[in-house]
Amino acid sequence: MPLRSDLLDELQIPDGTTVEEHDLVTDGDVIVGGQSTVEFGVRGHNVIAGERVRFGGDIEAKGDCRLDMWSDVEGNVLVGENAYIGERVHVGGQLMVSGDLDIGDEVDIEDGFEANGWIVIRNPMPTIVFLFVYLSHLLRIGEEEAADEVVSEVLSDDGAESDPVLIPRNGSVSDDAWRVSTPATVGDDCRLHGNIRAERLAVGEDTVVFGSLRAKSDVHVGEGTEIKGDVTTRDGTVSVAPGVTVWGDISATDVQLHEDATVEGSIRARGEMTMLQSDSGTGAPEADESAADEAAEESETATEADDAEEAGGSDEDSADEADDSTEDTERVTVPVEDDDADAERVTAADSEGERVTAPEDEAVDTDDDYRENGHEAGLAE
Repeated sequence: MPLRSDLLDELQIPDGTTVEEHDLVTDGDVIVGGQSTVEFGVRGHNVIAGERVRFGGDIEAKGDCRLDMWSDVEGNVLVGENAYIGERVHVGGQLMVSGDLDIGDEVDIEDGFEANGWIVIRNPMPTIVFLFVYLSHLLRIGEEEAADEVVSEVLSDDGAESDPVLIPRNGSVSDDAWRVSTPATVGDDCRLHGNIRAERLAVGEDTVVFGSLRAKSDVHVGEGTEIKGDVTTRDGTVSVAPGVTVWGDISATDVQLHEDATVEGSIRARGEMTMLQSDSGTGAPEADESAADEAAEESETATEADDAEEAGGSDEDSADEADDSTEDTERVTVPVEDDDADAERVTAADSEGERVTAPEDEAVDTDDDYRENGHEAGLAE
């Protein structure tokens, strides 16, 4: 990592952050880069500000508070643990510290200060430098276990489970606008006042912004979010998730709008305009897939029933054919008028293949028919 790299390279607003009565309220830490302006007060776990940072309200820190040199606080500073105040810091109200106070030269506190712990008047050493020197000394004397404990204590969350609020260098935050020259990320379930201006912007789910969104590149608005203004990008894409309500206009190079989103104003896209559906893979809503599955199951059930009926019908047809064949092969016997039953013989077959037996006296008629058919001469010869 370069030695002069800027760690505060993004405006980050964690989940659950709100602006209440001109105060920025969060459960985590608040870290403000140098030469930034925060027009309202701040309430968080630990509050850390760089050089020449200006706060327009009170600072309330449950943990530690560190204000670097030439910082200015218009209201009071209330600290739950220890406070580190750099030289030439101005506090417009009162400074109240529950723990130790490390304060520099020429600090101006208009309503005085009070600390329950030790008060040391000096120029506080930067935290990272002090930590480096202290760990080097412990390792030099062989206290490796003590060094591990110090590192564990420094790197622990100290009760802060949320991500910190990060305001980059030269940023400006107020009720009117949040202006940064870096990318910006807003978490879920946030409630913010003011227009947000950034290089790239992403807003989480179920967030309410009482203002507009503007970025140089892409803008993404998460599901269920409400924007009380316009959404504009200069050279990027605006993507709007389902359940989003935009009370103003949308203007971008490309626009990706979900079918369940609501835009009260107009939509202007210099490039492509895309309408997204619930299932981005097939372009069909999820409800249609379930209905299709139910229809397929019903069709399979009906097919199985038809097959069963056909199988039953074929069995019946086989039984009928068996009966017919049995009837066709039945022999019909005509009794002979004479007493001698052995004189019967077969003379003809009916049209269905039934064999018919006739008495012997009918043979004379058969011979007569034979003669009538032109065979009399043959018989005479």
